[in-house]
Amino acid sequence: MARFTLCRTATAQDIDELGHVNNAVWVKWIQDIAVAHWESVASEAERAAHVWVVTRHEIDYRGNVARGESVTGETWVPDPPKGARFDRCVRFIGADGKVKVEAITTWALLDRASGRLLRVRAETAAPFMDRD
Repeated sequence: MARFTLCRTATAQDIDELGHVNNAVWVKWIQDIAVAHWESVASEAERAAHVWVVTRHEIDYRGNVARGESVTGETWVPDPPKGARFDRCVRFIGADGKVKVEAITTWALLDRASGRLLRVRAETAAPFMDRD
């Protein structure tokens, strides 16, 4: 696996006063797709031993999504990890085929029990790496 997709449909709770998905909701959706990707590839033992945390978000808002509209989120890791961290790319595409939001987020791997940073091993990173 390399790229992972997840669909979202905007609900009334996701909409801001301008009538489109609120920026904070996009951040949540970015986190949701990253967590879903981890859960889809990690073993039960890995999920019990490790947790990922965001250290940085860089987000470009390119279009709006209104209540009832759906987007398909796609995520992948373009480059090998650096120590405990790697960058993850995320893109949300509307039904019209246009990119609505793009992001690069940096994630760090922690030991769940101690809370300490862990070096991301090649075998942990492999299922996330983009093979395109």
